Amino acid sequence: MRTLEPVPDPRAATTADPEAVVSKATIRAADLLGLNQQALGRILGLSGATVTRLKTGTSSLPYGSKHYELALMLIRLFRGLEAMTGGDPAAVQSWMQTTNLALGGVPREVIATVSGLVEAVAYVDSARARL
Repeated sequence: MRTLEPVPDPRAATTADPEAVVSKATIRAADLLGLNQQALGRILGLSGATVTRLKTGTSSLPYGSKHYELALMLIRLFRGLEAMTGGDPAAVQSWMQTTNLALGGVPREVIATVSGLVEAVAYVDSARARL
């Protein structure tokens, strides 16, 4: 006679802390976009010390905060660029450092403002839609 094993409850599975995941992904995206800690702090509206704590993993971005939302936008920008360039890190960094007429400047400088980050994400999303 065969015994049935209980079906695991998917809610019982351990899930990663979204704050830690987003914080780690943000640091990784910033590194691959060629952004230093000062530039990342400017984009997210964080102090240099806070960015350092994020990088060392001793702090994370609070879920739902403006910093968290901006981090999600930065990750989205990175993922879009990575898809457009076929995952070539040199091409991603080149795009970030080259004047873009549609954005009206160098992307790494444009994304220092919230409106510039949103505009860059929209641009990359629209460019990906054509692929």
